[in-house]
Amino acid sequence: MTMTDQLGPHLPFLRRFARALCGNQTSGDAYVVASLEAIVANRDVLPTHLEPRVALYHLFLRIWNDTPVNNLAPSGDGESRLETLTPRSRQAFLLTTVESFQPEDAAAVMGVDAATFAELSDTAAREIAEQVATEVLIIEDEPIIAMDLESLVEGLGHTVIDIARTHKEALAAVAKRRPGLVLADIQLADGSSGLDAVNDILANIEIPVIFITAYPERLLTGSKPEPAFLITKPFQTNTLRAVISQALFFNDSSARKDAA
Repeated sequence: MTMTDQLGPHLPFLRRFARALCGNQTSGDAYVVASLEAIVANRDVLPTHLEPRVALYHLFLRIWNDTPVNNLAPSGDGESRLETLTPRSRQAFLLTTVESFQPEDAAAVMGVDAATFAELSDTAAREIAEQVATEVLIIEDEPIIAMDLESLVEGLGHTVIDIARTHKEALAAVAKRRPGLVLADIQLADGSSGLDAVNDILANIEIPVIFITAYPERLLTGSKPEPAFLITKPFQTNTLRAVISQALFFNDSSARKDAA
C-alpha cells in the first residue's frame, strides 16, 4: 500500500482537527501542509509502531508543539471557547470529542502515557466547566449510582439541582427549576421510563441530555432519531466527564446564550 493510500483518507479529518486546534482555517491548513512536506522529505518521521491515522496526527502535533507560540497559556481574550483552553488540554479534548479517538490512541497521538492523558482530559473538563458551569438534573433510581453521578458532576464545577427516581419526580423537578443538563437512566424505580420523562421535558425546553443506561439497545434501534450522547453502564468515569464537557461545550443553546 502506498503512502497516499495509507494517509489520504485521514487528511480531511486532520484538516478539521487542525482548524479547530488553531482557531482558523488558514493556520490549520498551513500546519497540515507542513506535516505532509515533512513526510515527503523523510518518511521516517512517521512512527512505524503506530497505525497510520495515529502516526499522522502524532506527527502533526509534534510540528504544532514545536512552534513556541502554540504553547503559550491562553490570554483570556480568545474569540472562541476552545481558545480559552490551555494548549495540551485543548488537544486532549479535541482528539476524543471531535476526532473520536479512544483514550489510549489519543495518548499515543500526544506522546504521553495513559495517566498523563487522563490528567489532561480532567484539566479540559475543569476549564470547560468554568465557562459553561450549569445546573444538572439527575434521573436515576439507583441510590449509589446517583451519588456517584452527583459527586462527579459537582467535582466538575456544576450544581445538581435534584435527583429524580421516577418520571413524575423528574417532571416535578423541572417545573421547579430549569436545568442546563440532564443525566438520565431509562428504567426507573416505579417501572416508569426515563426516556418518556426526557421526551416530556424536551417538549417544553431545549437542553442537552446524556443517557446513562444498561439497556442501550432500547435507544439504538435505528428506527427513529437517536440520542447524541449515550453512555453504557457500568460507565467509565473519565468517559462520562468527557461526554459531559462535550455536551455542554458544543450545546447550541449555550453558544447562543454566550453570544447574546
